[in-house]
Amino acid sequence: MNRLSDFPHGPLTGLRVIEMGTLIAGPFCGQLMADFGAEVIKVEPPGKGDPMRVWGRSQDGKSLWWPVIARNKKSVTLDLRVADGQALLRELVAQADIVVENFRPGTLEAWGLGWDALSALNPRLIMVRMSGYGQNGPYAGHAGFGAIGEAMGGLRYIVGDPSAPPSRVGISIGDSLAGTFGCLGALAALRVRDATGRGQMVDSALYEAVLNMMESLIPDYDKTGHIRERTGAILPKLAPSNIYPSADGLVLIAANQDTVFARLCETMSQPELARDPRYATHVARGERQAELDELIGQWSRGLPTRTLLASLHAAGVPAGLIYRVPEMLDDPHFAARKAIVSVPHPDFGELRMQNVAPKLSQTPGGIRKASPQLGEDNEQVYRELLGLSEQRYAALREQGTI
Repeated sequence: MNRLSDFPHGPLTGLRVIEMGTLIAGPFCGQLMADFGAEVIKVEPPGKGDPMRVWGRSQDGKSLWWPVIARNKKSVTLDLRVADGQALLRELVAQADIVVENFRPGTLEAWGLGWDALSALNPRLIMVRMSGYGQNGPYAGHAGFGAIGEAMGGLRYIVGDPSAPPSRVGISIGDSLAGTFGCLGALAALRVRDATGRGQMVDSALYEAVLNMMESLIPDYDKTGHIRERTGAILPKLAPSNIYPSADGLVLIAANQDTVFARLCETMSQPELARDPRYATHVARGERQAELDELIGQWSRGLPTRTLLASLHAAGVPAGLIYRVPEMLDDPHFAARKAIVSVPHPDFGELRMQNVAPKLSQTPGGIRKASPQLGEDNEQVYRELLGLSEQRYAALREQGTI
């Protein structure tokens, strides 16, 4: 491929990905690849499929999350616990570029489908392995969901109000981060494969994905003994950056940079605050965070939300509303950038969901099809791609292997 027209569905067009395992991290990694054009073949247990088919809020017993995380994918059913299923998986891997899996470490090895076996079969293979603790180390064999990774990686301890126990982010952020890092690792490995002709294993641990988002948490303690605590709506020493009252609602204002703070002070008709030694520098403002928040709140609560936002935007001060889905659906910026799109779906009719991100100028990804029904692509993948005879295909189906 050397022309833009060779990538009709995105920059990963032409790559074949086998996704196996269940729940969130692996499917999210596969979603990212599928969104940018890869052919993602999701391997699911016969009869029941991925548990995410029924997770989360549902309508008529069907998950409303599944259509997002399984969009653009194909679905085949395959029992990996039996010898015939394992043999069929090897045939798929022989024609794959990437395998994405999130079984507990050791599971695939027990089935004869570990990294050593699959890479010997296909030396160009890249294998993305996602687990709670990684593929080695004393905890590798422990079960580990995203929540455990968030706790071990340091996130849970600092989330929430300081007067309450550690809380959680309202989404499965640990799984999504592990999936994102897994996808990033696969793309880096593809770059190396282009040069060497050989694939490699990508080991994405949930706790390490979270750990890598934790800013200066470790150096802070290493050099000063400081342990970051829960601080609610603020980041300590970063001011002003908070949620402030308006006359009829709430507005988030982030003016912690010196020049931006000066513009905020002008907007407040208090330009002298930017020259006041108590507030003039980043460090000084951080020391008087609560005091500064009160000053800004006294001003902001006297203005209606729309007036307040208009004045801040005109001055170049970052500010915005706290969005829920209704606000997103009504917002002209979301609409102009097609951040939310409507996708035809066999179960839900037109279903609105978040679009592909980031946006590429020349080879953008996109949503080509809704999430597949369980085993929807069995015949196409097994009969056409692998070339199984009608007799073998029928026998595998009859014995419940597929």
